[in-house]
Amino acid sequence: MWNVFGKKKAPEPSTVSATSVVRTSDPQVTIVKLRETISNQEKREEHIQRKIDTVVVEAKAKMAKGDKKGALACMKRKKMFEAEYDKIQNIKMTLETQVIGLESAAQNAETFKAMAQGTSAMQKIRTEIDVDQAEDIMEGVREEMELAGEINLAISGAVDMTDEDELMAELNALETADLEAELLAPPMTGLETLPTVPDSKMPKLAKKEEDDMKALEAELAAL
Repeated sequence: MWNVFGKKKAPEPSTVSATSVVRTSDPQVTIVKLRETISNQEKREEHIQRKIDTVVVEAKAKMAKGDKKGALACMKRKKMFEAEYDKIQNIKMTLETQVIGLESAAQNAETFKAMAQGTSAMQKIRTEIDVDQAEDIMEGVREEMELAGEINLAISGAVDMTDEDELMAELNALETADLEAELLAPPMTGLETLPTVPDSKMPKLAKKEEDDMKALEAELAAL
């Protein structure tokens, strides 16, 4: 807007920087600031409690001296300090509730970001590799595995450099030699297969066995 002198008034520089705005909007910075405020309120709470204890001692001392008016003034100050103490406790409760809410919200935000990044990564992978491509890859893998098995089988096979005709000729020669040996052998008389009779005599029966045999023969004769 033009002023009375015909020149446009320059805008006044802002005292709030962009950095400060970003920092104040950061939940972690806000949580730290709230905790500092709670700590300050706790210090003031302790200070007020000491004042309450002091005026109580003063009131008792004045009552002991008979100064009821002074004691009553001390009790009024005690009520004032107690009201301030209760207010500090309410402020602390409000601040702690805000801290819990901000921490929960910040945690939810981080969880949401992580889930969004995971979903985006999965979508990107799915656009790069679809079901048809996966099936083609698996088919190629199976073909390569079968080819590798055939190659391994071919490599592991024994190399046979012998001549089967030559081996067959040697086998026939061995059979011919065995047949000639059987024809040239002397004829068998049949006695060779009979068992040999031992030269030694059979051992005599024991004395008891001989007596038993005699008794048996006597019984048979008496019948």
